[in-house]
Amino acid sequence: MAAVDLTTHPGHLARRLQQAHYLLWNTMVSEETTSPQFAVLNALVAEPGLDQRTAGERVGLDRSTIAEVVTRLSRRGLVDKVRDPQDGRRFMLRPTDDGERAHRKLALRAARMNQVFLGPLSPAEQAVFFDLLRRVSEAAESLRDPVAPAAR
Repeated sequence: MAAVDLTTHPGHLARRLQQAHYLLWNTMVSEETTSPQFAVLNALVAEPGLDQRTAGERVGLDRSTIAEVVTRLSRRGLVDKVRDPQDGRRFMLRPTDDGERAHRKLALRAARMNQVFLGPLSPAEQAVFFDLLRRVSEAAESLRDPVAPAAR
């Protein structure tokens, strides 16, 4: 069988985009705070008091990943993690004052990074790019459902 054109494989292109994003994030935004950590902090700035599960859902992280991210943010003093008084199994999360300051700094840097990342595209192309990425991402969420597509 002949070699395939990987530029027609979405997974290959998504991986290359992720590599570029990772490089830009580390050089322009933060080596200490990862993009997923920023996403969780951002969700908590938008909705303080979310429980850990809901915060993970907001940013597309599974249960074990959100637990690890929250633990790291909490250790750094950026997030307060308090047991829900009505359900001791749940943790309610809030950004600390340091977390809000870090969020402001990171949000500005991330905006600059995004300008560089999307620089090859015109504003109109960026809008189309985001629309297509959202549509594919939302459709991909259904792939997490353990029920086979044929059974739906």
